[in-house]
Amino acid sequence: MDLQTRKLNVIEYLVGIHDEKLFSKIEEAITEVKKKQPIIQSFKPFTKEQLIDRAKRSNLDYQSGKFMTQEQLERESENW
Repeated sequence: MDLQTRKLNVIEYLVGIHDEKLFSKIEEAITEVKKKQPIIQSFKPFTKEQLIDRAKRSNLDYQSGKFMTQEQLERESENW
C-alpha cells in the first residue's frame, strides 16, 4: 500500500471518530511530533564531498599523532 493510500485511510478513520478522549489523544500525539519535527529537520546528511574532506582531515590528524587511544578516552570520560 502506497503512502498516499495510507494517508487517505487515516483521514477516513479520523473523520469517523466520535470519541472525544480518543481524538484528544491523537491530537496530543500530533502536537508532540510537530514539536520534535524542527529538530529532526535541522539535521542534514553530509554530502559526498564533505565526507571525503572529513576522512582526509582525520587521516592527517592520525598521521600527525593527533588522536587518543581507547584507554585515554575511557580515562577522560570518567571525569565528565
